[in-house]
Amino acid sequence: MTGTARRLTALLGLLLLIAGCSSGPSLENQGEVTAPPGDSKHLVIGSAGFTESDLLANMYALLLKNAGYGTEILSVANRELYEPALESGQIDVVPEYAATFADWLNAKTNGADAAPVGSPDLDATMKALRDLARPRGLVVLDPGRAVDQNAFAVARSYATEHRLKTLSDLGASGLKVRLAAGDECVQRPYCEPGLKKVYGIDITGVDPKGVGTTQSKKAVQSGQDQMVLTTSTDATLSDFGLVLLEDDKHLQNADYIVPVVNRSRAGSDKVAKALGTLNSVLTTEDLASMNEQVDSWRRLPEDVARTYLEDKGLLK
Repeated sequence: MTGTARRLTALLGLLLLIAGCSSGPSLENQGEVTAPPGDSKHLVIGSAGFTESDLLANMYALLLKNAGYGTEILSVANRELYEPALESGQIDVVPEYAATFADWLNAKTNGADAAPVGSPDLDATMKALRDLARPRGLVVLDPGRAVDQNAFAVARSYATEHRLKTLSDLGASGLKVRLAAGDECVQRPYCEPGLKKVYGIDITGVDPKGVGTTQSKKAVQSGQDQMVLTTSTDATLSDFGLVLLEDDKHLQNADYIVPVVNRSRAGSDKVAKALGTLNSVLTTEDLASMNEQVDSWRRLPEDVARTYLEDKGLLK
């Protein structure tokens, strides 16, 4: 069977699994698991289907293959699908974002109105995430240095003119700022309310052009808006003459990249050690550069991932 056929078969099985409302053992049973962590010889790495997730999944697959495992990648763009598959063992490993995944599991466990548990504090976020993941048979491995969190950018010329390097600088400047972002920005604590409360930035309005979209960046490039909500690994900012302002008071949640594994199939120390080799080398800037190579240079994620790991000496 070809790799493509295997992926299609796995995806069909995954869809049947979700349709049958099966997501593995009950939380009560999972919380009582005492069997040793599993070490399956063939592991399925899940990708959420966007560039960065594809890159991380390919790096995970290459590192695990280098450690002696058989690997394949399954792309499932919807967390509502891939997380239950991770619990059930149809997917063994996924790259996730600590604060976002903690809040997602919290809402799944305690209801949509549950107070968020993700925060700018990485240690507190990781504790909450692991406490939520453990009863579901999931193990959250250690985070590295790379983080993909919300970030704010302005035109380079605007930053130079007003001597802006941080969001605190912008708040202290007294400048009036129209913000290009998603329409939810007016309510989200990390966005308009947080920028006003934490940094004292004078937000005069939110231009609902989306998070990090081409349209929103062009609005800032042209001067129609003064700042755009994007992400810390946005690879195209320089194409629009934009630069990030540092979140120096840590408004944003700790969305560090963490591998999450199914304990019964991939919870071994060997898996953790293989994936942990990324922690000392992979940076936010590295991810942004790799995203650019895929999105702007049209290189394949697997080629970019392999070149990066080889350059860092992580592949034999």
